[in-house]
Amino acid sequence: MAAGKHLLGRAGGYHIFGTAKVGEKGQIVIPKDARTLFDVKPGDTLLILGDERSGIIVTRPDVIRDAAAQVFEDLERNGGENNGTV
Repeated sequence: MAAGKHLLGRAGGYHIFGTAKVGEKGQIVIPKDARTLFDVKPGDTLLILGDERSGIIVTRPDVIRDAAAQVFEDLERNGGENNGTV
């Protein structure tokens, strides 16, 4: 298990890795424990998503690709109709 602290009251798999200060060039350093756990290496591409209410998400592009593929599979399974839900 990574050294990131377990979030209180949550099932395993949730971590707090600490804080990151934004530098003068707008860059942050991802904490080492997070890089190790998620196998993030120099040169890797990460996707940055944002929600004005919830904040910023940093993830690998394949995570979103896989989620989008699941949405399309569900739509196809339902005959292309989602009745307002996904």
